[in-house]
Amino acid sequence: MPVAVIPARYGSNRLQGKPLRKIAGKPMIQRVYEQARKSAVVTRTVVATDDERIVRAVEAFGGEALMTSDTCRSGTDRVAETAKILGLDADEILINIQGDQPVFDPRCLDDMIRPFDTDRELVMSTLAFKIQEEREITDPKDVKVVFDRNGYALYFSRAQIPFPRDGQQGVNYYKHLGFYAYTRAFLDQIVTLPTGVCEDVEKLEQLRILEAGFKIKVAVTPYDSPEVDLPEDIERIEKKLLSADAP
Repeated sequence: MPVAVIPARYGSNRLQGKPLRKIAGKPMIQRVYEQARKSAVVTRTVVATDDERIVRAVEAFGGEALMTSDTCRSGTDRVAETAKILGLDADEILINIQGDQPVFDPRCLDDMIRPFDTDRELVMSTLAFKIQEEREITDPKDVKVVFDRNGYALYFSRAQIPFPRDGQQGVNYYKHLGFYAYTRAFLDQIVTLPTGVCEDVEKLEQLRILEAGFKIKVAVTPYDSPEVDLPEDIERIEKKLLSADAP
């Protein structure tokens, strides 16, 4: 059964101390942790951080946290370091859960893990959600993904993809939710890859994998997962928590 890792940095360009920001009375990292614990496919949940303040906050609510290096290039690198610290086997699956999505539906993790049950060669999967709000199609904060007929990612971008050159209507757009599942063996391979050209331009770590010629399975989930990037996002999510549709 998979181990869930929540990478959490205190530093943030847009929202300093984001993991410890209170959302309806609880630190955001606690809300993410509690959602992960609800998943039927997760056996263990660990917060991986480079800041003692986050470790103390997680331990205060009874969670498990590990200190990792402050030189990790990305969340994936932090998950890989956690797998090494925990001594996980090469064929074990790790789930990378975004620390800034405090109201994600735990059932989306089932959707992401399911392809591993039918494809023994699969080494990595991620999630996409069919965009419902038109503004997200062109908003660079919302990463878009296109995939082939077999469900493997072709590209991820902050731009509108695919672009309707002739103004076609009814195009389906998919938002990347930023969760990942990978085998420990493939995770170890990812961290040895050089930073990709497109990865550096778009600031999207998953492009490193595509640029190196590897495949990422995209599981489409019916469960959206709003992110916290700005103070106003916290207000929006607090309203969702008070509504009847909070997961």
